[in-house]
Amino acid sequence: MKVWWRGARPRTLGAAIVPVIVGTAAAGHAVAWRAVAALVVALGLQVGVNYANDVADHARGVDTPERAGPARITATGLASPRAVAAAAGLSFAVATGAGLALALAVQPWLLAIGAASILAAVLYSGGPRPYAGLGLGEVAVFVFFGVVAVCGTAYVQVEAVPAAAWWSSVIVGLLAVAILVANNLRDIPTDAAAGKRTLAVRLGERATRVLYAAVVAGAFAAVIVGVAAGGLPTASLLALLALPLATLAARLIATRRGRGLIAGLQATAGAQLAAGLFLALGLWLG
Repeated sequence: MKVWWRGARPRTLGAAIVPVIVGTAAAGHAVAWRAVAALVVALGLQVGVNYANDVADHARGVDTPERAGPARITATGLASPRAVAAAAGLSFAVATGAGLALALAVQPWLLAIGAASILAAVLYSGGPRPYAGLGLGEVAVFVFFGVVAVCGTAYVQVEAVPAAAWWSSVIVGLLAVAILVANNLRDIPTDAAAGKRTLAVRLGERATRVLYAAVVAGAFAAVIVGVAAGGLPTASLLALLALPLATLAARLIATRRGRGLIAGLQATAGAQLAAGLFLALGLWLG
């Protein structure tokens, strides 16, 4: 169980949980079982993509002993590629089951969004031309961990997407992108050596650090602009309480190298979680 928990990458799961919490709060109304089902969908997809990425990166020679990040279970031989691929399939199946229940209760066309999400998860590192190596990972993360996850969660609650959900999806999506940018910055040397041309590899370390700062700043600016534009309630400014943690993360990303960037990545994930929880609280209060 420790091996599979490690392979699920628990420190990344906040990126799946936060959009559901924020989307439910943005809806302004919560049917408990729908919120739980949406959370199961999000976690199933996140764990599934983590396992699928584990197998695909091992097959492509990306996960080597020189990699600065945590060792993966396939590359270290803790689990066979076949077993990890099966675990990914099981995770996607769990997400599909919960998604099917939501689609039957709300709108059948939601199944198409679920299918697109699974396809995006599989093709991130798998398939003939993984789009993570085309520099498109950040775009996909913004769309699926921001817009789709937040707005989709709000929709299954009230069968509409309030303005607050759209604004919130931008905030949550940008912070999810920041997590990926921090991760890919750390992996530039090994990704480049393996021919995995992520956006960070294409931009280089200096420009990637600038991109990280811009994405984080953009997320918090979106809170202020959303409130000023009337799309978010004033209480949403509570999300700014996460700024000190985001500032710490930005400082670590700007100054650390190699394995030292792991602390920056962890701080970024913490900042996203804190900002998401404060934003959700502000939405409920509003």
